[in-house]
Amino acid sequence: MIRFENVSVTYDGAPEPTIQDVDFTVPEGELVLLAGPSGVGKSTLLGAVAGLVPHFTGGTLRGRVTVAGRDTRAHTPRELADVVGTVGQDPLAHFVTDTVEEELAYGMESLGLPPAVMRRRVEETLDLLGLAGLRDRPLATLSGGQRQRVAIGSVLTPHPRVLVLDEPTSALDPAAAEEVLAVLLRLVHDLGTTVLLAEHRLERVLHYADQVALLPAPGAAPVLGTPAEIMAVSPVYPPVVDLGRAAGWSPLPLTVRDARRRAGGLRGRLAGKVPDRGGAPTPPPAAEPHAPARPAFALRRRRPSPPAPAHPAEVRALAVRRARVQALRHVDLTVAPGETLALMGRNGAGKSTLLTTLVGLVEPSAGTVRVGGAVPHRTPPRDLVRRVGLVPQEPRDLLCADTVAAECEAADRDARAAPGTCRALVTGLLPGIADDTHPRDLSEGQRLTLALAVVLTARPPLLLLDEPTRGLDYAAKARLVAVLRELAAAGHAIVLATHDVELAAELAHRVVLLAEGEVIADGPTAEVVVSSPSFAPQVTKILAPQEWLTVAQVREALA
Repeated sequence: MIRFENVSVTYDGAPEPTIQDVDFTVPEGELVLLAGPSGVGKSTLLGAVAGLVPHFTGGTLRGRVTVAGRDTRAHTPRELADVVGTVGQDPLAHFVTDTVEEELAYGMESLGLPPAVMRRRVEETLDLLGLAGLRDRPLATLSGGQRQRVAIGSVLTPHPRVLVLDEPTSALDPAAAEEVLAVLLRLVHDLGTTVLLAEHRLERVLHYADQVALLPAPGAAPVLGTPAEIMAVSPVYPPVVDLGRAAGWSPLPLTVRDARRRAGGLRGRLAGKVPDRGGAPTPPPAAEPHAPARPAFALRRRRPSPPAPAHPAEVRALAVRRARVQALRHVDLTVAPGETLALMGRNGAGKSTLLTTLVGLVEPSAGTVRVGGAVPHRTPPRDLVRRVGLVPQEPRDLLCADTVAAECEAADRDARAAPGTCRALVTGLLPGIADDTHPRDLSEGQRLTLALAVVLTARPPLLLLDEPTRGLDYAAKARLVAVLRELAAAGHAIVLATHDVELAAELAHRVVLLAEGEVIADGPTAEVVVSSPSFAPQVTKILAPQEWLTVAQVREALA
């Protein structure tokens, strides 16, 4: 169905090809997972299938890519639309209408399908993806995860023979991700649809894949094989595989069920041992938090300014109404210095609204919000940036310059930091990004990293992150965790809204679960996630009833 014949892609001005020596076939009716570290060219390879590369992105494509017999160099994306459905990393870039129902119908209208067919398929898709309650909602009012489901639905309604998906579950809560993947699997098994998808959260997708195409490094030829074959050699792997390696299992397990069947001996070795939780954060003195020991990416020690009060964030009886939606209701929350708090819950629960309220972008309908003693929506931005910083879901909202170097210089000026501070942060988080690179040419994960560095330059006492691991591979996520732990140890408070249960298990001292805008659980991470089938990490599921959260805890206990 999809054939790559010695394909390479070189973008204008790039010294080396982004991908090269790509030569493999994706058979009809298979789900193939495209895996590899950040920046190895996964999105480029997907774009070549849809005709976006080179017709939309520019650059030079050598070799040949055919989809259902059509050469993508000779056919524009419009001419491939009846065969290929594409969802990129940014759902907003795909939307052309105003409401959910209109967006689901648009692709079929473009293909000239009869109205009766369109109506039936829209209803089917609304039910398949759990969107029926949102059919009349304006797209601008949806959460990131809801937008992602609509984007996926909009390419399902025309019934393409090939689906190309770039990080399709990155903004979805665990239950919604399982629902979307179940729909894709049904299309593969029942209708013979061919699916090629890239995903960094391999723990969600790996067990659904027929084959895995691994791009091990930039410019390296892909390696194709079964999930078991590829995981044995892959530089990126989910926690279940990591645990198998730590326990010395062979062959390596690919699913929680496989691992549980073999975990009896490991549970015995761990019996009587207590997981290292890292301890609750110790509040620093009421004065400003001390600067951390100099990390590899820092040029000099800097202290947050102004001095942080006892509680960087205090929320009392908060309610927020946005248009027709009651986004938050009766929310009480206090964040202590040095505390890392994870906001979790299904898509549309109010996590992003709470973060934007804390940073002053949304005015409360009722209740009070104080950040560093100030009322956010009444505080001038120049003063507020020294108290709180937000890394949003859409990093482009923060990035305005034409190069990475210019973004970093502006961040240093705005934060009154030493020249080079932001650039050192970028280098430490994600090495290899050139100064003259335009932010739009970065991958989604790389743009997120740049936005995080811009915000961290000011060293705000309260740091807010909205889905900070979207587009990050496991190595980049580990670097992010190390940076955030250092900040927390220095007394900075961190609040992150995330669907990444593995990140919460690794980093958070405390988890707050939201549902329909209300807090339904608030407690230590181990207590909240262990008791939740939806939000428990893989290690917890495998080793239950013992309360282990991460592979690192297991390794330390076995050492």
